[in-house]
Amino acid sequence: MVKSYQDLLVWQKAMELVAEIYRLVKLLPKEELYALSDQMRRSAVSIPSNIAEGQARNSTKEFINFLSMAKGSNAELQTQCLICKQLLYIPESELKTALALSDDVGKMLNGLIKTLTTNH
Repeated sequence: MVKSYQDLLVWQKAMELVAEIYRLVKLLPKEELYALSDQMRRSAVSIPSNIAEGQARNSTKEFINFLSMAKGSNAELQTQCLICKQLLYIPESELKTALALSDDVGKMLNGLIKTLTTNH
């Protein structure tokens, strides 16, 4: 039984992703300090934040809505990582962990949404 959002494996994995993104943005050029770097941090932080806020709400419908927002932030973050790769800001080898974590989080979010929708 889930007592807190902190018990959710998807939230825990999303927190790992945040830490990895904060590590990665340090590799970006200084001119990206307030642009791409800021966007990546915001997107990453938004994922576990939406999971937490949704789980704390009073209804399954609201929780699903917040999980959907987390999915959107995850897709945004993946796109930003791919932009870093395309612009040659961060080598693909450095992005592997973040993209794998993001992929896992996406699958977990989809699974949780499906479970909640089916049991609702």
